Amino acid sequence: MALVQINPVRTRVRWDRRAAQPTHIRLGDRELAVTRLRAVRDEMAAYPAEQGPRVTYLVDTERGEASLVFDARRREWFLEAIDEAA
Repeated sequence: MALVQINPVRTRVRWDRRAAQPTHIRLGDRELAVTRLRAVRDEMAAYPAEQGPRVTYLVDTERGEASLVFDARRREWFLEAIDEAA
């Protein structure tokens, strides 16, 4: 299936320091295990300073793909796209 853009949703992410990648995504009462990190897009220079730097992670979960964004200025995670099957 394909990723579907959604309004950004604040989410909680568990992080594996050794692997330097997310391991779980928590959406309300649902938790999705991350099975693979597909790509990382560093957008530090792509945004004006007032919007702050972001890093986008494209991951595979147990139910499909997802696009996670870490907003460094706010120090928060957002889910911006998800596979319809998830």
